[in-house]
Amino acid sequence: MRRLPFRILLALLLFVTIPAPWLFLAHWADVIHPSQAAELRPLSQHSQVRGDGLVPKAPNPWFYIERAFPQGKISRENWQRAQLQARALKAMSKQDALRQWEPMGPTNVGGRITDIAVDPTNANIVYAGAAEGGVLRSLDGGQTWQTLFDDQPSLSIGALAIDPSDPNVIYAGTGEVNPGGGSVAYGGAGLFRSTDQGMTWASLGLENSGAIGRIRIDPTDPNRIFVAVLGQLWETNEERGVYRTTNGGVSWERVLYIDNMTGCVDLILRPDDPNVLLAAMWERIRQPTYYDYGGPGCAVYRTTNGGSNWSLVGGGLPAPSASGGRIGLSLCVAQPDFMHAIYADNIGYFDGLYRSTDGGLSWSRTSDAALSDVFASYGWWFGNVRTHPVNPNIIYVLGLPFWRSTNGGASYQDASDDMHVDHHGLDFSSGALPVLYNGNDGGVYRSSNDGTVWTKLPNLPITQIYRFTRDASNPNALYCGTQDNGTHRTLTGALDDWEHIFGGDGFQPLVHPEAANRIWAQYQYGSLYYSSNGGSGWNYALNGVSGSDRNNWNSPLVQDPTDPDTRFFGTQRVYRSSGNTSWTVISPDLTGGPYGGNSGQVDGTLTTLAVSPLDGDVIWSGSDDGYVNVTQNGGSSWTYVAADLPERWITSVRCDPQDRETAYVTLSGFRWAEPLPHVFRTTDLGASWADITGNLPEAPVNEILVDPAATGLFYVATDVGVYETIDGGLTWSALGTGFPNVVVTSLAMDESARILYAGTYGRSFFSIALGEPPTAVADEPFTDSRVVLGRTFAPYPNPAWGNSRIRWELNRAAPVRIEVVTVAGRRIWSRQFEATKAGHSWWDWNGRDAQGRRMPSGVYLVTVYAGSERLGSETIVLKR
Repeated sequence: MRRLPFRILLALLLFVTIPAPWLFLAHWADVIHPSQAAELRPLSQHSQVRGDGLVPKAPNPWFYIERAFPQGKISRENWQRAQLQARALKAMSKQDALRQWEPMGPTNVGGRITDIAVDPTNANIVYAGAAEGGVLRSLDGGQTWQTLFDDQPSLSIGALAIDPSDPNVIYAGTGEVNPGGGSVAYGGAGLFRSTDQGMTWASLGLENSGAIGRIRIDPTDPNRIFVAVLGQLWETNEERGVYRTTNGGVSWERVLYIDNMTGCVDLILRPDDPNVLLAAMWERIRQPTYYDYGGPGCAVYRTTNGGSNWSLVGGGLPAPSASGGRIGLSLCVAQPDFMHAIYADNIGYFDGLYRSTDGGLSWSRTSDAALSDVFASYGWWFGNVRTHPVNPNIIYVLGLPFWRSTNGGASYQDASDDMHVDHHGLDFSSGALPVLYNGNDGGVYRSSNDGTVWTKLPNLPITQIYRFTRDASNPNALYCGTQDNGTHRTLTGALDDWEHIFGGDGFQPLVHPEAANRIWAQYQYGSLYYSSNGGSGWNYALNGVSGSDRNNWNSPLVQDPTDPDTRFFGTQRVYRSSGNTSWTVISPDLTGGPYGGNSGQVDGTLTTLAVSPLDGDVIWSGSDDGYVNVTQNGGSSWTYVAADLPERWITSVRCDPQDRETAYVTLSGFRWAEPLPHVFRTTDLGASWADITGNLPEAPVNEILVDPAATGLFYVATDVGVYETIDGGLTWSALGTGFPNVVVTSLAMDESARILYAGTYGRSFFSIALGEPPTAVADEPFTDSRVVLGRTFAPYPNPAWGNSRIRWELNRAAPVRIEVVTVAGRRIWSRQFEATKAGHSWWDWNGRDAQGRRMPSGVYLVTVYAGSERLGSETIVLKR
C-alpha cells in the first residue's frame, strides 16, 4: 500500500495534452540478431567488436523484474511454495475429465532448444530439451515429437543424457544455463531420471541446484553419475559446483566447489577412463541493476580419480583472470586424447578456441581468427563446442551462427546453411558417418553429411508466446507475438501452418474487427507497425507518440470494443488512435516514474489497458509500478484508484461485460512476510477493491478473463497453470486436464463456440471446450465431496527450524498416512497410523528424511490421508 505522490496528483488535476518533460529512461539492450537488423534498431547501436566503445548486448530482464518488483528478488522459498500449492490444488480440485486441453500449435515455428541427446543404438531416436518446454522425444528421426515432461515442476531444461549402458534410461537436468532474454527466472527443480525412454520420471534430488549444465554417466558403472551444477542465476548459493553420486542418485556429494558465485557449466568424461573428467567453471550472477558473467572463477579443472581431487588445468589454456567468461568443452569419443575448449570473455566476446591432443595436459590455440564475431558479444548465450565423435579434426562451434572446421582448427567456415541463429545443442548418432541433430532458438535441425546441409524438423510445440489475439471475422485465425521468433499467425487453426508476418520479439498484435487485412504488430519496447494488406507490407505506426516517452518491453495495445476504428496504446501515458498509424495523447503520466537508470526495478511504464464494452469513455490503465487509473470521460480526467492495492506490477485490468463500474485487476510478484492476493474486483470504478484470490496458489497471475455467460465465472492465467472459479473468486479449481506445468501468459475466448485459448511461455497454444456454463450459488461454500472424513490445519511452527507439528481432525476413526514431498515430487518421509481416533490429532515432523538426514532449507508439501481419502495438503518452510 502507498500514498499517491503529490506530483501525480497534481498532474491528474492539471492535465493538459502536452508531452511530458521527463527524459527518456534508457533500457537494457535487447539481444538483436543481424537477420532482424532492418526491422529493429540498427546493429551499429550495439557493440560488435571488442573495444568499439558501444554498449554490449545484454539480456532483457523483463520476466524477472516483473515478478521481483518491488523487492528486487524472487525468493526460492516463495516460488517453491507456489509450486506445491498448485500441486495440492490440482490434486484436490474437482476436475472434469470430459474437459481436456488440446494443443493448438504452432508446431512449425519452434523455440529455444538447450540440449540434444541421440540414442546410441538408433539414429532415429532423439531427445530434445527445451528452454521452457520440457523434454521431447522423436522415434522417427525428428518427423514427429512427443512431449514427455509436462507434469514435472519445471519445464526448463538445461541438460539431457542417455545412460551408455542402457538407452532406455534418460536423465534430465532442469534449469536453463543460458542467462539471456526470454528465460524464465525461476530456475529448475533438480535432476530427473526415466527408465522407460521418458514415459515416466522420478526426481533424483538436487532440487536447489538452480541450473544444470551437463550430466555424465560412467559407462562402466551406471550408478556413478556426475552433474555440472551452475546454480541460481539471480542470487548467490552454495549448491554450485560438480556433484557425484555412486549409488544412482540416492545421495550426492559435492566434489568440486569454488565459491557461491561460481558453478560448473560443462563436463567431459573420458569414455575409456571414466576417472578422468574436465570441468568448466563459470562465475556468473545477475541482478536487476547489472549482470556479471565472468571473473577469476572461470577456469577448467581436471580430475584423474573420479572427482575426489581436482587440479587447475594450464598447459596453454588462459589463466584465470577478471576478464574470464563462459567456457565450453568437448572431446572425440573415438579418440578421447583430442579435446577442445572454447572461451568467451566476461562481456561475451569470443576469446579463443583451444585444442589438446594429449588428453588435456597441453593446449594450443587454433587458427580461429574467422570466429572473432561468432559470439557477437554475447558468448554467455552459447558457449559450446563439439568434436566429431569419430574424426577429431572436425570441430563444431555453436554461436550466433554455426561454424565448422574440417582440418583440426587450421581454418573455419560458416556452416549455418539456412538454420535459425543462436545454437545451444548438438549431438551425434553412433557409426562412422553419424547423423547430427542441432538445437537452436528456432528448434531442431538434422544433417546426414557432417553438417554441410541441414533440414529443419517439424512438429515442435515449444513456442514462447508473449501475447495473442483472435480475428473477429475468422474464428479459426490466431495471431501471436513470440519470444525470439517474431509475430506469427494461422488462418485455419491448424497446428502446423503458422506463418511469420513480422520480426523481432513479437508482442501484442491486433486485427481490425471488420477488416482482417488491417493488422498491427510490434516488437520490443512498443515499436509498432501497421499493415493494410494482410501482412505483406508494413508501415511505421507511432506517429504522434513522443519519442521521449517510456515504453515497456511488452507495451499494451488494445482495441476499443465499442468502436472498430479506435485503438489505445500505452507508454507512461495513454494514446488514442482513430486511424491506422497516428495517435493523440489522452492522459498525463499515469505511473510513479521515471525512476532513473539505477533503480534496477521498473521504469514507470504502462503494462495494461482496458476499455469497457458498455461505455467507450471508461478506460483503465495499469503500470509496472503498481498504479491503476481510470477515466469515465474518454481521458479528459483520470482518477488514481490503486491506493488500497498491493504494490506489485499490474499484469491486467479487465472490464466486466455486464456492469460498467465493475473491473478486475491481476498482479504479478510474490509475498514478503504477509500472504499476497493476486486478483481483485471493484464494483464502483476503483473506489474500493475486494480480494477474490480465494485459494489460488500464491503465484503471479498474468491475466483474468470474465466469462459473459454466467455471473461469477472467471478464468485466470498464472505462472502455475489456468484456474477457474464459478463463485466469483471464493474458490478456484484447476481448469480441465492435460495442461502442462508451464507459465501461462494470456487468455482469449470464442464466446459463440465456448472455447478458451491459452498462450503459454514455452509450450505454444492450448484450447479447451468449456461446455455449458456451470451454475453456482455465490455464497455457498465450496466443499469437495470426496473428502468426508475431516480436514487438515496449518503446521506449527511455520517456518520451522526444528520440529513442525502436522495437525488434522477426523470425523470418525480411520487409518492415517502422512507424506512429505519436495518441490520436485520426491517423497522423502512418510508415517502410517493404523488406527487414529476421531477428533484432533498431530504428529511432529523433525525436518529429516526417512534415513534421518537433515533436509536443506526449502518448502515441503505435507499431505494427510485418511483411509483412501486425501484430507488436505499444507506447506512447511524449513529454515537451516
